Amino acid sequence: QESLVESGGGSVQAGESLRLSCTHPRPHHQYSLAWFRQAPGKEREGVAAISANGRSAYGDFVEGRFTISKDNAKTTLYLQLTDLKAEDTAVYYCAARRAILINGLLVPENYHIWGQGTQVTVSS
Repeated sequence: QESLVESGGGSVQAGESLRLSCTHPRPHHQYSLAWFRQAPGKEREGVAAISANGRSAYGDFVEGRFTISKDNAKTTLYLQLTDLKAEDTAVYYCAARRAILINGLLVPENYHIWGQGTQVTVSS
């Protein structure tokens, strides 16, 4: 059974940075990969994604603060978070789909493999 494992969450002050990691046991070129987040009482929203064909997408709220990348050799997906704000506080999830997503990269229903999530807490 395929699984994803996130790490790197934590508690930081506003303006600080974190790097989230997500490990996956299969070659990344076969998968579209994404980061989502969910804050208490809110719906899950797309943060950033990379399709299997290399196309990337970011949520409007990112505004250049976050960067998604992957290390194919290590089968690891990363999310670099900079200039964090209190409203970035959420559980961050890694997701994957074994397909090239042309549209809907940031739509959670398009992914069928999920990690357990890692908490990011930002204090103002």
